[in-house]
Amino acid sequence: MLKRLLIILSILALGLLLYSVFVENIFSPRLSPKDTAEIALNDLKLKVEYNRPSKRERIVFGALVPFNQVWRTGANEATTFETNKDLLIDGMVLKKGKYTIWTVPMQAQWKIMFNSKQYDWGVNEKMEPMWDPNYDALEVVVPSEQIDETVEQFTIAFDHKTGNLKLTMAWDNTIIELPLRSHTPSKP
Repeated sequence: MLKRLLIILSILALGLLLYSVFVENIFSPRLSPKDTAEIALNDLKLKVEYNRPSKRERIVFGALVPFNQVWRTGANEATTFETNKDLLIDGMVLKKGKYTIWTVPMQAQWKIMFNSKQYDWGVNEKMEPMWDPNYDALEVVVPSEQIDETVEQFTIAFDHKTGNLKLTMAWDNTIIELPLRSHTPSKP
């Protein structure tokens, strides 16, 4: 009896393994791989963790990512932004901490929201963003620019080449730049 049970369990385990490998492709690389953008300037440390979807010959903005709707800013898990210092963004203070980044791409500009809530995933089962505006710590609008080259994979980076720190997001033929500055409160 025990031998028969072990044989049945072994067959079930083998069946689950074969299903996972051939149907679910558990060993294939992710279509939107995880990535991290980091920068350290003096005592300021910034980090973004996100997933990088690819264009794959699709129209991105206005189609795959609709205009005027909240986007999870990447794929899969919600994109996170972490700062160890208070930041000054468009004249407003973003307190040190960890945030999720949500965006609303528009044709000429993007709205960027830093949300204090941490989400396990970026969308729900209906593919709607899990963003809750009640947790927005900061909201800013920046212009978007069209570029000549095509960025195949969604890319978030920090740019400090000119001495002015920017958080950049680029995909397809669109780029946005968000100026960031370390903020030290003035003493009375």
